[in-house]
Amino acid sequence: MDFVIENWLLIAAALVSGGMLLWPVVSGGGAARIGTAEAVRLINREKGVLVDVCEPAEYAAAHPAGARNVPMTQLQDAKGLPANKATPVIVVCPSGMRAGRAAALLRKQGYERAVALAGGTKAWGEAGLPIEKSA
Repeated sequence: MDFVIENWLLIAAALVSGGMLLWPVVSGGGAARIGTAEAVRLINREKGVLVDVCEPAEYAAAHPAGARNVPMTQLQDAKGLPANKATPVIVVCPSGMRAGRAAALLRKQGYERAVALAGGTKAWGEAGLPIEKSA
């Protein structure tokens, strides 16, 4: 007991540090995120599917080339998702924020390899990868 009393500050710092490390997992921000290089690798080598969870108007403005548009609100019963749930699914949105939530939702639906693209469509374009715009 003397140890706890004499080192209360160190113990408090350890608890706060541990809490800060666990916060992203508890708050849902701990979704699996990958960079553009890993996304391209999954698409090219493992037949990964790129799914844009933007609303149709956002999708029309700009989206990664070859991405399927499945709005976040339609993920529960979407027909644009791969039938094989073992297929890698790379989820993208303009900034990457919605994509993290969508990837977590897809993992709950059985798509165990669903991941979010860190930085979203913006990072995709900055990496020099093709961006399409619908008419």
